[in-house]
Amino acid sequence: MEKKPFWNGPRKPATGGPAPRPQGGRNKFRGNQKKDKDEHAINDQIRAQEVRLVGDNVEEGIYPIAKAIQIADELELDLIEIAPMAKPPVCRVMDYQKFQYQQRKRLKEQKAKSTKVVVKEIRFGPQTDAHDYDFKLKHAIGFLKEGAKVKSYVFFKGRSILFKEQGEVLLLRFANDLEEYGKLDQMPVLEGKRMTIMLSPKKAKDAPKKDKPKAEKAPESPADE
Repeated sequence: MEKKPFWNGPRKPATGGPAPRPQGGRNKFRGNQKKDKDEHAINDQIRAQEVRLVGDNVEEGIYPIAKAIQIADELELDLIEIAPMAKPPVCRVMDYQKFQYQQRKRLKEQKAKSTKVVVKEIRFGPQTDAHDYDFKLKHAIGFLKEGAKVKSYVFFKGRSILFKEQGEVLLLRFANDLEEYGKLDQMPVLEGKRMTIMLSPKKAKDAPKKDKPKAEKAPESPADE
């Protein structure tokens, strides 16, 4: 069997660096990128046969996907699928980076508007002494001023459940002493070995408007006789 001669000549140099960017507009380049889980489909990632086109400087209507991509490409913008569940899907023509910035800004504003409810717990025994009571009352006032809810409960251990009426009186007294700072959401409720109340912070009321002092009248000069 004849052996092939061993080639020891120069080899084809390996190319380094990133692959060259395809020609023909930004949407052709971006459309081939892998879409993240939470991102919108863009350009060639859109699988619908036809789409409803919206956006500035475009004639809104239903177009075949190839025509919609062509319109976006001519404007040097991207075709972004903003409502994939619609029939046909709704796509916007705009710069994708600008679209992402607007989405992040909108989410940030929504997060800032949503208030996180913080609940602070304060535990009592059925026979809490006056010093411990005052100490916990002071903490509850601080929590309510900070805007947190206060969940206060009496824990009955063993045979102390016999003093549940005493625990109820304690919790109602606690709510009454906090009346200026919080409102009672529920009356004492016994759940297992706990009797619980919940207080929400009161919203700051507008300070009463003070009446403007009336201008003093100048004393009348005596009439000339």
